[in-house]
Amino acid sequence: MNETYEVVCKNLDDTKSLAYRFANLIQNGVFVSLYGEIGAGKTAFVKFVGEALDVKEKVTSPSFVILNEYHSGKVPMYHFDLYRLENEGVHTILDELREYSEGKQVTFVEWAEFSQDEIPFNHIKINVTYTENDERKYSFEAFGCDNIKIIEELKSGK
Repeated sequence: MNETYEVVCKNLDDTKSLAYRFANLIQNGVFVSLYGEIGAGKTAFVKFVGEALDVKEKVTSPSFVILNEYHSGKVPMYHFDLYRLENEGVHTILDELREYSEGKQVTFVEWAEFSQDEIPFNHIKINVTYTENDERKYSFEAFGCDNIKIIEELKSGK
């Protein structure tokens, strides 16, 4: 069983509002896999979530370093980017992906399609796509009871 939710963001203010609402629901920890084309808004969403979680460091794309860690916010936040890893490279971080999927922390994995299906069962999948009007559509899909509750609350606007 899973839960889905889609929302269109017309501008960065809408994306920020969505990210803040999401951040308020994930403070007990969550593992998020992010999908979408280059420039679709994955990192922008993560930056706004970090801001909402009071992360003091500058949240940047980890595309060249694979993992950025942020420990100054309400909960630890980890941000992976698998884009530059080859199949063999992904194997070198599988233990970390599993480790960062447990506990009270927020973990984002951009380009999760390169994870070779190593994303934990309990996670939230976010797919970011462009609309015809250059808006962004955020599609959320939750796997696992706690994550289903998060998406249900996100949908209800609480």
